Amino acid sequence: MVYPYELPSLPYNYDALEPYIDTRTMQFHHDKHQKGYVTKLNDALEKWPEGQKAPLLDLLTDPEIIPKHLRRAIVNNGGGTWIHTMFWRGMETGGGGEPTGELAEAIKKSFGSFESFKEQFTAQASAFFGSGWTWLVVKPEGTLHIMAAPGHDLPQKDGFKPILVLDVWEHAYYLKFQNRRPEYIKNWWHVVNWSYVTELFLKG
Repeated sequence: MVYPYELPSLPYNYDALEPYIDTRTMQFHHDKHQKGYVTKLNDALEKWPEGQKAPLLDLLTDPEIIPKHLRRAIVNNGGGTWIHTMFWRGMETGGGGEPTGELAEAIKKSFGSFESFKEQFTAQASAFFGSGWTWLVVKPEGTLHIMAAPGHDLPQKDGFKPILVLDVWEHAYYLKFQNRRPEYIKNWWHVVNWSYVTELFLKG
């Protein structure tokens, strides 16, 4: 991704995640929310030519390099752009189930079992107050960790490698599930793209 940023296409059709994630939500979420972040990110970077040349991830993981009067706009909208793209790729038609191979072993080592991991992730995502994201990350020593972050802050800022993310902003589920976030999370597990999560886990 380079400036001026463009809205990345979804890796599937709007209705690909039915009946778990509905078509209307996918259209609204991608075409309105993520597009809004991309537009506002470009607007902010238009005022900072030097930042236009920097990789977006560098700006988001080291926000102190951003001029103070533009920092919040670039972090918020750049984060919204970057994380949503990862979120889309982390889902697929016919997803769900359990991971295999090295990722499955790492989950078992860190959480005891896949079911224990799933329960802990669900509990943290359900209980998170306000708007943000729930992540599965790899810590520097190689173990897996579940964390929640408000707004659009990236785990890389704290030295973690993100491999799975769930959007718990209300706009991600309110059209279909209203205030029933736990029901949304239960459905999301049916579309997780474990091949993509494994790819990120194995990447150096």
